[in-house]
Amino acid sequence: MRNILYIVVPCYNEEAVLPETSKRLLEKYKELTEEKLISEESRIVFVNDGSKDSTWEIISRLHDENIIFSGINLSKNKGHQNAVMAGLMTVKDRCDIAITLDADLQDDINAIDEMVKKYHSGNDVVYGVRSSRKTDTFFKRFTAESFYKFMKIMGVDVVFNHADFRLMSNRVLDALSEYKEFNLFLRGIIPQIGFKSDCVYYERHERFAGESKYPLKKMLSFAVDGITSFSVKPLKIIANTGIIISALSIIAFFWVFIGHFVSNSATALGWPSIMCSIWFLGGLQIFFLGIIGEYIGKIYSEAKGRPRYVIQSELFDDNDKI
Repeated sequence: MRNILYIVVPCYNEEAVLPETSKRLLEKYKELTEEKLISEESRIVFVNDGSKDSTWEIISRLHDENIIFSGINLSKNKGHQNAVMAGLMTVKDRCDIAITLDADLQDDINAIDEMVKKYHSGNDVVYGVRSSRKTDTFFKRFTAESFYKFMKIMGVDVVFNHADFRLMSNRVLDALSEYKEFNLFLRGIIPQIGFKSDCVYYERHERFAGESKYPLKKMLSFAVDGITSFSVKPLKIIANTGIIISALSIIAFFWVFIGHFVSNSATALGWPSIMCSIWFLGGLQIFFLGIIGEYIGKIYSEAKGRPRYVIQSELFDDNDKI
């Protein structure tokens, strides 16, 4: 079994952490090659996702100092998922296995050893899964775990407490290249591909330096993208809610109609409740239209068929492009 490993690291404004990240990854590369777990042809690939700081300059310098480090420079910021995809699709014909992890050193680099061993034991996909969320605030822990549970309820096959720290074999990467959708949600796509898989559990660390690239607004947007990209259950819920409200309105009609003959005052009372009902139903309609709009927006994005990303330049020891 060939074992050329490419570690793909998406980067956005990571100048503060890149020197330490590259140092630790190089140490891990040396350990793995000495133990004969990976080939000396393996590489560490940083994907610059349109950073506004000196991230690309640091990547270029690392490549000049050591050919182990390679770089991919996107023409503009296209988001984390697209940066990961750009890295994977660029290296898929160069490697036997690829591992993706973030540059912030929160994912445990030491878990890579076990990932590679599980690959050698016959697994095509190995998921890095958090064993606990002790380092998270209560709010972050509650919202994150609720997200995974809600995704399951919506029928989306995701690995609980798994983000984008994973190993994939070359044939998984080939299968992934067949997924052409513009709205990427890799946590849902990878389990759909199939092949034998396993998990490696690890403790997630605090961010080494810099700021989180996923504030609450982006986290909510990411959650909406994940749900609407893989499930039509929200549309079914809207349809069922419409049926229930229609049934209740018919019941209310008969109640008012009968009340008109039983008591002349029956139809004159209850205006506050009527107004509240109108406001509630109006808000519900606007909310449901927003959900439908999310799906229509995705159809619009997919129909245009625009590229998910554009690579401006690459740095590889065998095929440098500037």
